[in-house]
Amino acid sequence: MVVLQIQTRRLSMRPFTMNDVDVLHRLWTDPQVRKYLWDDIVIPREQAVEVVESSIASFEQRGFGLWAVFPKNEDELIGFCGFRLFDDPPEVEILYGILPSHWRQGLATEAAIAMLRCGFEEHGFERIFAGADPPNTASFCVMEKCGMKFAKRMFINNIETIYYVIPREAFQPDDSFYKISRSA
Repeated sequence: MVVLQIQTRRLSMRPFTMNDVDVLHRLWTDPQVRKYLWDDIVIPREQAVEVVESSIASFEQRGFGLWAVFPKNEDELIGFCGFRLFDDPPEVEILYGILPSHWRQGLATEAAIAMLRCGFEEHGFERIFAGADPPNTASFCVMEKCGMKFAKRMFINNIETIYYVIPREAFQPDDSFYKISRSA
């Protein structure tokens, strides 16, 4: 299996590994992160293991999944970004999250733009969705900065979710630093 690694001006991203479980569990149970990501539920470590295992399996089966996000040239995992399938028929959804200590620096937007570019250029996706709960205004700002537009409202587990979408032809990546490397 070929593993993609993504570099941006300030970030490095690589697919999840089982070694990421504990750090991701801490991220996903942070009160400010879980508020919207897990509907304010403190997930057990076992659920974090399942998410990481599912992402690894998705890479093996589909060539995409979730990436760990690091500041460039550093080892501290500060977030995640990547793709999963949702809905029926399946659609591609981008997910992202950054530790609160790194908020308001444009890092989620930088990671999401790089991931969208990877999705369109490397995987040939026709369109990519992103969803958020209505009060999650920061996530809507990220979506809009990425060029995404309102697509639909859905109720998932009785919680309203608003989805934005961007088709491949509408994606206009800037010329900021972006590099994909492959390793076996």
